Amino acid sequence: MRQIATALIGTLLIGSTSSAKGLAPATPQMLELGKSLYATNCLACHGEKGDGNGPAGKMMKPKPREFASADFKNGATPEGIFKSISEGLPGTAMAPFAKKLSDEERTSLAHYVLKLRGK
Repeated sequence: MRQIATALIGTLLIGSTSSAKGLAPATPQMLELGKSLYATNCLACHGEKGDGNGPAGKMMKPKPREFASADFKNGATPEGIFKSISEGLPGTAMAPFAKKLSDEERTSLAHYVLKLRGK
């Protein structure tokens, strides 16, 4: 009974941003939202093109992630990037955004980051 309740709660928490394989697939609307959120929350560190050369990022050690060719700590998938955005990355300046941005917003950002990467 407890396992069923846990599964049901997990399903309710994931809501509409999840599909059977993970996060909802990217749509043009999600990418537009991701672009806007990126400009507000990410550009200062990661740079306009995701090259890790934003004005604030130039002073950071380690440097912010460069999306085009660098490895991602949690994988170069929407789910891995969502996890990094949600939880942050200990030992870096990457802060967690789970309390600041909704699931939909973090999903949109994850897809936009992959678009900057060229995937």
